[in-house]
Amino acid sequence: MEKILDYIKAGKPVNARAELLEMNVVDIATLLEDVDRDDLVILFRILPKDTAAEVFSYLTKVDRAHIIESLTDKEISGIIDKLFMDDTVDFIEEMPANIVKKVLKNTDDDTRKMINSLLSYPDDSAGSIMTTEFVDIKKEMTVMDAIAHIRKTGVDKETIDTLYVIDSNRKLEGIVPIRKILLSDENLLIEDIMDTSFVYIYTLDDQEDVASMFKKYDYFSMPVTDSENRLVGIITIDDILDIIEEENEEDFAKMNALAPSDEEYLDSSVYSLAKQRIMWLLVLMISATFTGIIIRQYESVLSSVVILASFIPMLMDTGGNSGSQSSTLIIRGLALGELEIADYPKILWKEFRVSIVVGLVLAFINFLRIYLLERVDFIVSLTVCISLFATVVLAKVVGGMLPLIAKKFKLDPAIMAAPLVTTIVDTFALMVYFSTASLLMGL
Repeated sequence: MEKILDYIKAGKPVNARAELLEMNVVDIATLLEDVDRDDLVILFRILPKDTAAEVFSYLTKVDRAHIIESLTDKEISGIIDKLFMDDTVDFIEEMPANIVKKVLKNTDDDTRKMINSLLSYPDDSAGSIMTTEFVDIKKEMTVMDAIAHIRKTGVDKETIDTLYVIDSNRKLEGIVPIRKILLSDENLLIEDIMDTSFVYIYTLDDQEDVASMFKKYDYFSMPVTDSENRLVGIITIDDILDIIEEENEEDFAKMNALAPSDEEYLDSSVYSLAKQRIMWLLVLMISATFTGIIIRQYESVLSSVVILASFIPMLMDTGGNSGSQSSTLIIRGLALGELEIADYPKILWKEFRVSIVVGLVLAFINFLRIYLLERVDFIVSLTVCISLFATVVLAKVVGGMLPLIAKKFKLDPAIMAAPLVTTIVDTFALMVYFSTASLLMGL
């Protein structure tokens, strides 16, 4: 980068461009993220139009906005013309109103109409992530006709790996891989070589379901149709990888009591970061007051046997960790499609058996530690270990069931992860602990 910037300062943009063009477009975008804003615009401007458009699609949201603000209307029009439609829509969705207005002003009527059409689909739907740049053919064509059509129209398409056969009403009739086109006799009709047992997606399908279909069928692209089975676009594997990353980041945030955000950490303001965290922390703080209520209700038990208080942290931590283990496994199973809501009896039975084994082992080892090593009274040791066993069983069952309950009510199972499970289990753990102490010690 220093060498490239030296060329710019020395008034040798041709040398700087030559250095950049030796790199992959993704690496160029990564490189541009590390320069200041003035140099960013200068370096971007010296790139050829095609390369600049590719690099633009890999830049961060902040850098793209700055570039658009700095470019002339003609330069903006050149970039938008070279971008694939799905990348254009993704970019526009991220930008503030003033940037969107400037971009749309520099697009032609057909492009603007297509952008508005794609923006009209619900967020997280197949329609919102598809591209309209694909090659369609007719079944009456010969292989030779299809190849000529690809050469004529395929230059600006996002992919030509698969061709889509449509009728006069744009209804999808079949698909043909480019491999089959190239290896077939040039006089054969497309109708004779097309695959009619294809899989397709509806525009309103959820993007998570779409990602699951890509994983199931191992496709690099899939056609998207409307309710009347008319071909309106395709989704490619690069968009699916973005969706998987986005969904993983969202689930990771929810599992750690954070509101999901598209902003990078260093680009986020203190206020936005605080806003992402404060709501869940308030919910967990308020729900944690139940543990305080329970402790106050059993204050007489604690005052009679003070040593009981020293084991509360161990019980609560073990219960929370046990519940988190179960909830994490179930959330993962639901996300990968390995588990369904209908599997709840099997899940309940398995988690119960696992909790029995784990609970017995933990209770036995803990009894030896408390009674033999710490010389705690036998009844107190027994109380703690029985409570520990019951807490582990309860925590694993609750941790296993909560994600399924969330899924049943159309909620994201990820919200039923460690923080929430721990808070719920803590409450029940204290109730079990003090109830056991009262029963065994006659308090």
